Amino acid sequence: MIKHLPADSAVQRELHGEAAEWSLSDHLLAAAVDHLAAANWMFQCVNTGEDDETPDPPKPVPRPGVTDEDDEERSEESTEEGAAPAVSPASLARFFG
Repeated sequence: MIKHLPADSAVQRELHGEAAEWSLSDHLLAAAVDHLAAANWMFQCVNTGEDDETPDPPKPVPRPGVTDEDDEERSEESTEEGAAPAVSPASLARFFG
């Protein structure tokens, strides 16, 4: 029964957080925007003068559940020993089947 709940249900939001509100097309659109921003940044870098200051690299579109601090913490957590792994939504789905 839980498996067939709509993506915007309270249970899905509790399990997946903001990720429940993002569809595949939303993720693809964010990736396209990030790639276009990177291409524009590269174009600006190539076409600036040698003495000019290079532009700052673009910031990616914020994804649900991911922050800049999370990336740093993940690299630190991977080196920590004895940390219990978080239960993933996929493992919960397999358990409740």
